[in-house]
Amino acid sequence: MSDELDDLKLTATHEWVRKKAKTIVVGLTDFGQQLLSDVTGVELPEPDDVHYNVRDELGVIESVRTTVDFHAPVRGTVVKVNSELLANPELVNTDPFGKGWLVEMKPDDMAEVDELMDFDEYEASLPDEDE
Repeated sequence: MSDELDDLKLTATHEWVRKKAKTIVVGLTDFGQQLLSDVTGVELPEPDDVHYNVRDELGVIESVRTTVDFHAPVRGTVVKVNSELLANPELVNTDPFGKGWLVEMKPDDMAEVDELMDFDEYEASLPDEDE
């Protein structure tokens, strides 16, 4: 695994989290985007003072297969969204850990991020390929 992915934390609902100085960046894991198949649209929240709790819906990802919500991995507020996804939603598929990021949040407590799964824990939580 690349060093770039080693610093990620992950959720059971397939969001990844990367710490920045005082914020976190949230995106959809590679496994999550594969479940969706071709992403056709993304609904993003407005960056504002709305407070989110863990697992609150942040937005919606639409694909040729289905529509799913993506969730707040920790308590906090959204400070920035990836507006490039509005015109290019396929970035969630083609670059899920890079240009396909979804939102940037200011967590209430950065320590909550450390409580999320690391890559080994996340991969162990995924269904076996033959299931």
